[in-house]
Amino acid sequence: MLIVKIGGGDSLNLAGIVADLAALDERMVLVHGANALRDRVAEKMGFEKRVLTSASGYSSVFSDEHTLDAILMAYSGLRNKRIVELCQQHGINAVGLTGIDGQLIRGRRNKGIRVRENGKNLIKRDLSGKPVEINTALLSLLLDNGYTPVLTIPIADEKQVAINSENDDIVCLLQEALSADTVIQLIEAPGFMDDVDDPSTVHRTLTRRGIADMEQRVEGRIKRKMHALNKLVQGGVGKVIICDGRTEHPVRDALAGAGTWIQ
Repeated sequence: MLIVKIGGGDSLNLAGIVADLAALDERMVLVHGANALRDRVAEKMGFEKRVLTSASGYSSVFSDEHTLDAILMAYSGLRNKRIVELCQQHGINAVGLTGIDGQLIRGRRNKGIRVRENGKNLIKRDLSGKPVEINTALLSLLLDNGYTPVLTIPIADEKQVAINSENDDIVCLLQEALSADTVIQLIEAPGFMDDVDDPSTVHRTLTRRGIADMEQRVEGRIKRKMHALNKLVQGGVGKVIICDGRTEHPVRDALAGAGTWIQ
């Protein structure tokens, strides 16, 4: 079982990714982002995204009703269906779903995010939360009948309200539910780098200890991603490959040894 996480940047080679996947004889689940598209949609709707940084140093997008509308249009709509379209064109019988479809991904609403603003400790509440359960019966129904699920946010909270969540956390939950042995994460970089401006600093391999150490050193969005990656590698996955999604053959390159490997 293969899980492929496709980042949300504009420069990812979606056609190349799907073409590579079509050449594989393996059951798979795709999880994709659309953050760049969401930001453009939000701007056209007349509002800008707000990023919160928790007191412990983790950053996340503040998710109000406007943000959820932009997510539904960008993630659930345009990006999801374009990827499904590409899959169908390459012979992959894909089905695009969000976490709220069939209660596929159930979550728990955040009680509040502790932030530090203007020298004060505040609690910010929004429409976001953590995924806690996968509807494995629905996923198995699709996979067992030859369909490839293409998944994205939002997910459903305890009252079946659509909420924002982190795809990194969703991938962790999917890996556990499906016992996936390989996770490929396709990003806008050659791999995990010490210096984002210097490709020579790519880590060819990472250890669990190294990931845990990095989580303590970094801040912002990358800190949240390292936390999820740390959780993923502790969950029994065989290998995680972080690779460049902009190349001509992103998945082929990843499986051939490119990028950063964690085993």
